[in-house]
Amino acid sequence: MSMSKNNTDIAQQINDGLTPEERAGLEQHLKEKLGELDALLHSSELADASPLLHVRLQLDIAETLNALERKREGWTLARAAFDIAMQQESWQDAVEACNVLFQSEQADSIAALGMGIWLAVTFPVDPELTLAMLIHIVDETPNNSDGAALAAVVGRYVIDLRADDEQHESQSFLADNLIAVVAKRHSNVQDQAGLDKWMDRLELRKPQVFLPRMGQVLDAIVGDKWWFDRDVLRSKLPE
Repeated sequence: MSMSKNNTDIAQQINDGLTPEERAGLEQHLKEKLGELDALLHSSELADASPLLHVRLQLDIAETLNALERKREGWTLARAAFDIAMQQESWQDAVEACNVLFQSEQADSIAALGMGIWLAVTFPVDPELTLAMLIHIVDETPNNSDGAALAAVVGRYVIDLRADDEQHESQSFLADNLIAVVAKRHSNVQDQAGLDKWMDRLELRKPQVFLPRMGQVLDAIVGDKWWFDRDVLRSKLPE
C-alpha cells in the first residue's frame, strides 16, 4: 500500500520533530549560509578576514545540520571550527563549538561536553553559556548523582564571579532554581532548611572542595580523549 503525501509529511514530522514549513526554512537557511561560507573561502576581498568569522559561520551551519538530523555532517564542521577557535585562543567560540558537538550526538559528544565545560569554567567565558553547558551535565546524570549537584553549584559560582550587574539577578535566579531542582531529585529536599543541610553535607559551599570534585567529574566524562593539554592552557591564564 502506498503512502499518501499527507501521511508522508506526518511521518517525517514524527521522525525529526519538524513541520514541513520548519524544514523548508532550515533548508533555505542552510543554503544561504553555505553560500556565505563559499564566498568567505574564495573571495579575495575576504581573504584576510578574521578566522573567527569562519568559525562562527561554520557553527551556524553545523547547528542547522543538527536540526535537520544531518548530525554527522554537523559534527565534522563543528570539530573543524573548534580547532580554529583553539588556535585563535577564542575560548568562547571553542565552548560554543563543544556545545554544538555535544548536540551532534556522536560517539565523542559526551567527551566534547566535558572539554567544553572545562574551558568554560577555566577561562572567562560568558557565564550564561557556562551555565548552559553545566545544565547538560544535570540532564545527563542520574538523579542520585553528585555530579549534577556539583554542576549546579559551579554554575552559581561562575555567575557570581563573572556576571555583570544587569545579568547577575536573572542568571543567579536560574542557577538557584537549578540547585533547588537538583537537591529535590538527589535527596528529596523540600525546603530551605533541608537545602542548607544538603549543601553542607555535600560541601557545596567551598570552592576549594567543589571545584576539584567537578574536575574529577570532567576527567571521568572525557577519559583519555582530551583534544588539548590542560597544563599548557593553564599557563595562558593571567597571574
